[in-house]
Amino acid sequence: MLLFNTTDSDFKEKFSELLGRGAMDIEQVSEIVKNIIKEIQSEGNEALKRHIAKFDRWEVKEDSDLMVDPRDMKKAYDKLSSELRDALHLAYDRIRNYHEKQMPKSWIDFDKAGNTLGQKVTPVDRAGLYIPGGKAAYPSSLLMNAIPAIVAGVEEIIVTTPTPDNEINELLLAAAHLCGITKMFKVGGASAIAAMAYGTQTIPKVDVITGPGNIFVATAKKLVYGDVNIDMIAGPSEIGILADNTAIPEYLAIDLLSQAEHDEMASSILITPSAELAESVRELVYVELAKLEREMIARKSIEERGAIIVTETMEEAVELMNRIAPEHLEVVTANPFDLLPHIKHAGAIFLGSFTPEPIGDYMAGPNHTLPTGGTAKFYSPLNVENFLKKSSIISMSEDGINEIGEACALLAKTEGLTAHEKSVRIRLK
Repeated sequence: MLLFNTTDSDFKEKFSELLGRGAMDIEQVSEIVKNIIKEIQSEGNEALKRHIAKFDRWEVKEDSDLMVDPRDMKKAYDKLSSELRDALHLAYDRIRNYHEKQMPKSWIDFDKAGNTLGQKVTPVDRAGLYIPGGKAAYPSSLLMNAIPAIVAGVEEIIVTTPTPDNEINELLLAAAHLCGITKMFKVGGASAIAAMAYGTQTIPKVDVITGPGNIFVATAKKLVYGDVNIDMIAGPSEIGILADNTAIPEYLAIDLLSQAEHDEMASSILITPSAELAESVRELVYVELAKLEREMIARKSIEERGAIIVTETMEEAVELMNRIAPEHLEVVTANPFDLLPHIKHAGAIFLGSFTPEPIGDYMAGPNHTLPTGGTAKFYSPLNVENFLKKSSIISMSEDGINEIGEACALLAKTEGLTAHEKSVRIRLK
């Protein structure tokens, strides 16, 4: 794991490499993904069947084979142990309670001239949720994507997930039942994104697509954006940690590994003004690595994309972390809330020694679908508003249009739009 100091002569070069951690070579796969999308648009289910045979290694004989039977979701839910069912319900309730607080309201305002202005908030008709299912299955991602759509009031929710060898995670099925999902399809990758964006004989076209995925999924979402809305273009998972000498090294080491075990491309970065803490954490990372079930994945991530930076001050540490704009940011200092006003860019901020990143992945309540690769500078976490749109409301009284009509007509005339000008003037006294 790379360990370096801001006073090193080659610091700028090393830090620049970290800033490029989220770069996905989308151009490299764009042509492949474009062809997949074209095949789905022109052939529908037949293309889906071909892609599933190639990528997921099973044969779709009938169109109905693409669908997951809701009865299988119910069976999976019924088979859960009481402890696991309680944990799933606790996560559901906490996530729902959090997202209900995000719900914007429609409003109407009346001015003294009798004009009415306002905003009407309505959900999209149909949302498509992509749930990864390659190297690991993520039932938690289903909760995080489905619950804000449910809270928003989306009438129809579509789920797609890859099923290598036609096998599907039982807990994912149970989570789908808990969320009331009735339309889940066994298709993944760029094919799933194209199917939801344009529709096939079996999978209906949606209005918005959300959910994380690999570079093929990210590229497909980028290419279909505009025909449908999307949440964000997310890359490999990452964690940033700001810590001082009060932090417990064992906590930080395992927290860094909690992201590294996701993916070989995941990034784990600790920034601290304590050289002693930096050395301790680095040693413990390698001690804990050997104990992980996903050791090989985590080791490659830590070796190639893990870093510890020693700064001269905490202010410098915060400044560097803002430049990184991590997906997850832990602040493990004596007074973490003191740093909160200075943190500008992060997908989710975890404050204090007892707030590990995984608590946000599953149980805290805020969404775990977050911007990666520095895009926290302009993207927000997945939220209820991803499934809503807003309409402006305008109603002018006769007095109201007489009050502002001349100014409006003048602007229209200045722009050379004479029909616009006349449309207003014809109504004026």
